[in-house]
Amino acid sequence: MIPPWILFTVSAAGFQTWRTAKQQKLRGKLSVNGAGVVRFLYGVPAGFVILGTYLALFGGSFGSFTPLFLFYCMLGGLGQILGTNLLIMSFDSRGFAVGTAYSKTEAIQAAFIALFLLGETLSPLSWAGIALSVSGVLTLSFAGKGFSVGAFIEASLQRGALLGIGAGSCFAICSIFIKSANIALDGDDPVLKALVCLVVINGMQTIMQGSWMLWREPGEVRRVFANWKDSMWVGALSASGSACWFSGFALAPVAMVRAVGQVEILFTLLASRFYLKERTSLTERVGALIVVAGVVLVLLGRH
Repeated sequence: MIPPWILFTVSAAGFQTWRTAKQQKLRGKLSVNGAGVVRFLYGVPAGFVILGTYLALFGGSFGSFTPLFLFYCMLGGLGQILGTNLLIMSFDSRGFAVGTAYSKTEAIQAAFIALFLLGETLSPLSWAGIALSVSGVLTLSFAGKGFSVGAFIEASLQRGALLGIGAGSCFAICSIFIKSANIALDGDDPVLKALVCLVVINGMQTIMQGSWMLWREPGEVRRVFANWKDSMWVGALSASGSACWFSGFALAPVAMVRAVGQVEILFTLLASRFYLKERTSLTERVGALIVVAGVVLVLLGRH
């Protein structure tokens, strides 16, 4: 039987690809902050529906919100905001697929951070799988270029690469705080606690990024609500994806979840080609296959 955390992770990757593609479409109508805030604002009601449905089907209870729990939620939410904004900005430089690819360096970043902050250990085979999958992601940076040290340095120093790597760092750190919030909340059902974290964090994110937008871009508020049809889908997909990510973090080591989550790059290439009508090169397809090989090693090393 497939472990639940793997099902949650693959589902999260699918939801995230779909949401990011739709968010990229909104980028032509909204600013970076506007395109970012819709995932949280419109995700709040969707999060309540997901939590309510889970409680109706499975029941359960959870503890009160402690200051430590709320602190971890705030930091996790802030990291997700910054990561989302940096990811959207990276699309302007090298396109949807490559911007997402660089952000996937979060897997190895999360592995080291989780090792030092949470004490999560992995088998040597899983470490090798993470390294291989990240190398596959970085192969995408050579799309249209020769494989040389100079080309690698040039590609890695481009604005889109730096923004993507920065997004990966934010996502890696936010994963640690989200798992810490789950641990800090009393309760016996880790998935229920993950969904509670989702609702609390989405509410905080709406307040944080919404307040910033009101201060810095007040005119953007009208456009956020004017584009409610597209934004509603972004919010629903975001809440669904986050529910799966948070549940995966609750059931398995963060690094394992992020590593398996790199199957998103396969979904991304498909979305880039068929939804956004961007061309994908042979190098990008080879890189995707390397990512898959790395994910297989991670799974083989999980026992």
